[in-house]
Amino acid sequence: MNRKKLRANILLLLAALFWGSTFVAQRIAAGAIDPFPFQCLRCLLGALVLYLCVPLFDKYLSRGTWSSRPLWLGGVLCGICLFASTNLQQFGISLGTTAGKSGFITALYIVLVPVFSIFLGRRSGALVWISVILAVAGLFFLCMTESFSLAIGDFVTLLCAVCFAVHILLVDKFSPGVDPIRLSCIQFLVCGLLSGAASFVTGLPTGAQIAASWFPIVYAGILSSAVAYTFQIIAQRNTDPAVASVLMSTESVFACLSGWIILGERLSGRELLGCALMFCAVLLSQRAPEKRA
Repeated sequence: MNRKKLRANILLLLAALFWGSTFVAQRIAAGAIDPFPFQCLRCLLGALVLYLCVPLFDKYLSRGTWSSRPLWLGGVLCGICLFASTNLQQFGISLGTTAGKSGFITALYIVLVPVFSIFLGRRSGALVWISVILAVAGLFFLCMTESFSLAIGDFVTLLCAVCFAVHILLVDKFSPGVDPIRLSCIQFLVCGLLSGAASFVTGLPTGAQIAASWFPIVYAGILSSAVAYTFQIIAQRNTDPAVASVLMSTESVFACLSGWIILGERLSGRELLGCALMFCAVLLSQRAPEKRA
């Protein structure tokens, strides 16, 4: 494995760590503020933080530009996908999908990414597919603690997984040719504005609701949004999207570990087996061939 790929994979694991730990913040915020306002505030905060960081990155790293058409096209499309995926997941839960089943179905993007890639003329190797199978098995043991049956909420959540898969492929397409900080900033601006528009329909938050959930908003806005998704964009320049999806799916492992450390939740033997399978999937995915240019 070359140094660029190793650095990219470390960034993806760090992103998964931030996403996984954000589940705790989201659960804390869920009792104080509705999903659309929460999503709006965290995304706009993430966009603001990234916008303020642009001059710093331009000074010490490569200088980008705001006038690139691929930058805005990629940012808008990624932002729409983020808006759709995060809110479809929430609607799926509101329609009766349990948290465990939602986590499992959402993470099926690790299967959808290599499948969609085939139609784009990009085939994944045998090691990647074995990694995907191991990861799905791990996620099943990690997330599915109840009997598996399909309902309307589950199909809505599956649409969420489709949107996440499309987002990963869009990042793979646009990230090599544009500035990653600006791309991430635009996608959060779009997602935040769309979520804000939806808030006018479902109901705006009160000052008390925002004050009660300020820490989850800041945590999710800075670490989960600004930092983690930017790590994803930077990393996918040097990693195959199918391998990236396996690495990012470890957010389920980090979510369980965060609940254990912060909320005192206990991990069962079944969940520990799921974590072990996910770990094996990550290790095996690193043996996959290098990303083709």
